[in-house]
Amino acid sequence: MALHVVIGAGSIGTNVARLLAERGESVRIVTRGGSGPEHPLVDRVAADASDPVRLTELSRGAQAIYHCANPPSYTTWERLLPPLQTAAVAAAGANDAVLALTGSMYAYGPQPGGRMDEHTPMAATGRKGRLRRRMWEQALAAGIRTVEVRGSDYVGKGANGIYPLLLQPALAKGRAAWITGHLDVPHTFTVNVDMAQALVALARDERAWGRAWHVPSPPAVTIRELARRYAAAAGVPPVRLISLPRFAMRAAGLVVPMAREVAEMDYQWYAPFHVDAAETAGTFGLTATDLDTAVRDEVS
Repeated sequence: MALHVVIGAGSIGTNVARLLAERGESVRIVTRGGSGPEHPLVDRVAADASDPVRLTELSRGAQAIYHCANPPSYTTWERLLPPLQTAAVAAAGANDAVLALTGSMYAYGPQPGGRMDEHTPMAATGRKGRLRRRMWEQALAAGIRTVEVRGSDYVGKGANGIYPLLLQPALAKGRAAWITGHLDVPHTFTVNVDMAQALVALARDERAWGRAWHVPSPPAVTIRELARRYAAAAGVPPVRLISLPRFAMRAAGLVVPMAREVAEMDYQWYAPFHVDAAETAGTFGLTATDLDTAVRDEVS
């Protein structure tokens, strides 16, 4: 039985591990605390995945390595992400394993019309976007079999997105939710389970290797519409939304590092943001989960 190594037990790593195990595959999930889904075929290991020697040892015999780790705070990206990427690339190279990377739209930067497909140039000017570009270029230059799967902001059960961070507290207390961004521009949201399915499918398909692909996602919706759907799924009245003035987060960023990091990416929320995954869907037969289904799962 082939071994699959998953780095990280957040929303994506957990779903990747569970999906593989449910298919009868042997999975080793690596996190600092030894967390991950409980399953007879999932071996949960507590280790520092940014240690290339240790990760290489844990990946002996692996068919694929899925890099799903993502530090929760933007302020730690520059310090924590490069060592993780370097270790994952080294482990894949030493074990002749496919490296499947969990990517995002950040490397593209702002695009005319806000639409990105699998061939949009990586033109980010912000720190986090440039970092994402460098890491993908590092994997490509390493001479390994690799693929990057890119998705937008996550929704779905266990996702650390707009619902638990902004909408759920407001819905629970019946108060307004403050939103950074325009309320009525379309934005693509990716279902976390769809990202996991795409990672697993593309890691085993040699047609995918050597380039980036997009996760098929539901049609873009506005934040106002998404909030309405969450309220309906929760069986409560719609929450009142207040759009935070764009200058407010930028002003706060002068003294608050996290606010500065959020403001760097705010272009995604003040203009249309469309992720086109038609080529991925057509090539691999992947489809998006219905948005309302993902919303109900997240609220339940």
